[in-house]
Amino acid sequence: MFFMFKKKALRINTYLGYGTNSIFRATGRALEDENIDFSTNQSIFKTLRNIYRQLESDEIRNIEIVLKLPNGQVIETRTDLEGYYDLELDIPMLSKYIDENGWITYSVSYKKESARKEISNENIFKSQMLVPSDQAEFAIISDIDDTIIHTGVASLFKWRVIANTLFKNFDKRTAVEGTVKFCKKLHLGTKGLPVNPFFYVSNSPWNLYDYLSAFFNKHHFPKGPILLRDFRTPFDKTPKPKVPHKQSEIANLLTMYPHLKFILIGDSGEKDADIYTKIAEQYPSRILAIYLRNVKHRRKEKRIKKIIDSFTISPILLVHSYDEAIKHAQESGFIN
Repeated sequence: MFFMFKKKALRINTYLGYGTNSIFRATGRALEDENIDFSTNQSIFKTLRNIYRQLESDEIRNIEIVLKLPNGQVIETRTDLEGYYDLELDIPMLSKYIDENGWITYSVSYKKESARKEISNENIFKSQMLVPSDQAEFAIISDIDDTIIHTGVASLFKWRVIANTLFKNFDKRTAVEGTVKFCKKLHLGTKGLPVNPFFYVSNSPWNLYDYLSAFFNKHHFPKGPILLRDFRTPFDKTPKPKVPHKQSEIANLLTMYPHLKFILIGDSGEKDADIYTKIAEQYPSRILAIYLRNVKHRRKEKRIKKIIDSFTISPILLVHSYDEAIKHAQESGFIN
């Protein structure tokens, strides 16, 4: 007996990016459409199914895609062996197309001449690129796990990370108390305008991008690029990056925006203190402050305090609540 399986439709997962008035950057991934349901109040079974479908995603390799910019320019590229595309091009006069919130909207499509028949008739996938405002006082880079969202990276064998990720839909996850308030105040700065750009970095895989985006939208965090990393399997033979993912992403941002100073937000659960202090040493005049949320792990707290005690390049605080961070930011003149 033969069973006929209907091939899945294709989609392009476009990721919010960042660039300048003359540098266009775009990142995304070509995938089979798993029909992941991000509705609220889901059962544990549906949540498990969603997470499995995200982590098991089937990439579309070496396929031609087309990007169309608001100026009418068309750019063609190909996905790599894992379905990703990653572009950085010099394109003048992009400032004409920035909306009032600092975003440039563009579209991504499969090139019909080379694509499979499973592409839907709606072969247009929207994306956006952030261009920081000239009025920005500073930029903010924040970690995600246990800095913004309760995850449990400091738990034994990281069992809480597994439980929270696999068994909780995004609408059941809780934001760390006070973090939305602190982020919104930094976004507004002292001008009272939402012009200070936000960037989120995490060691989570790109497969969880939609999940995290849904969480951010639900809790009304400032909109910003979410910079994740490729999901490595035990069979991945590609060489590991020499520089940690977060450190690399932060360095890229500081290089892209040499006129901006930055505030870094993280926690004491993993290596944020190590990475952030290295960045401050590498860019000694660019980091206004480092805020680390205390995850209440005695051994890790002791280690972090040693780092803080010997660090003098920029202010670094280990806070038990974001009210402490807000107070310091107000006293430092970062926010009202």
